[in-house]
Amino acid sequence: MYTERLNERQLKDDPEIQLKSFKKTKEFLVAIDTDGCVTDNMNGKQMLIFHPQYMEFYNLWEIESYFREVAEYYNLFSVDRGCNRFVAISLILKALDERQEVKAMALSRKVILPDFKMMDEFISFTKNNNLGLGNPGLEKYIEKNPSCYSLYKLLGWSEAVNRTFPYISVKIPPFDNMENILENVSKYADIIVVSKTPYIDLVNYWENYGIAKFVKVIAGQEMGSKGHHIEVVKKVGDYKDDNILMLGDGNGDFKAVKASNGLFYPINPGSEQDDWNNFNYAFEKFINKEYKGDFEEGLLLRFKNSLLTNPPWLQTGYNHANSYRQKQSIRRNLYEKFNPSGRLCVL
Repeated sequence: MYTERLNERQLKDDPEIQLKSFKKTKEFLVAIDTDGCVTDNMNGKQMLIFHPQYMEFYNLWEIESYFREVAEYYNLFSVDRGCNRFVAISLILKALDERQEVKAMALSRKVILPDFKMMDEFISFTKNNNLGLGNPGLEKYIEKNPSCYSLYKLLGWSEAVNRTFPYISVKIPPFDNMENILENVSKYADIIVVSKTPYIDLVNYWENYGIAKFVKVIAGQEMGSKGHHIEVVKKVGDYKDDNILMLGDGNGDFKAVKASNGLFYPINPGSEQDDWNNFNYAFEKFINKEYKGDFEEGLLLRFKNSLLTNPPWLQTGYNHANSYRQKQSIRRNLYEKFNPSGRLCVL
């Protein structure tokens, strides 16, 4: 069932080849996210890798607590959880730029905040040219702007993240009973992996844990957005709207499947294992055409309440130190387990 992995040439020249040549074998289609959905790696991915690497590349350690607070909100605890890394950086930089106390501290400590306008221009470039929002798209943008030093730094950060992440991710197994769940789903539905994680990281993870055999295609950031992944396969396979189900942990996952008029099963942050334990019941409703309507609406209401829409620094009575300390135990536990000698601000 599993399509052989793309080689480096295919990934560079035609990353969507497996999506465009997809062969439908079942009546139903199930799309599954990976990070924070199949595996509980989101906190480690952001707190241990994405955020410290960015601070290292852009010399932001002097405002570490502010950067981490904002970055964690957008990447982990808000409705933007799971968004593309470059989109997240744009949101983070804009939020930092809007906060006077952050700009005052940056000025006093001689920290230069990166320019978010450059990020937005790059993001617009990928959209206008139908490119995936990943490193290959950034390389093409650099070709158009070869004298922009900031772009090389951005690419360096993204490449460093890609090199580092597998060493953490590989240590975190899928949620319990994942193989049995996927085996059951594969009997009734074609399964595809849709993600904003680089393709190689995805393939390595799914193959290493022996669960790639249940999916037909693994699609990463090089193949475009999650919504694009689903849209292409839906069209090629001619799946009916109500026969498409997406499993994900972020609002972007919900939007991705709804763009194709499909259905959504949330893996809620904080209760992921419980949601997987309950999935077989939900999947039975899906294949019996009993999912759409009240059942899905109930799941969506719970999902909506699990993601924040208002950042702490905009709330009445906000105190930065108290806000930062709320997630301090999570950060410390991760560092003690995976990077005991790593640099971490503790308040």
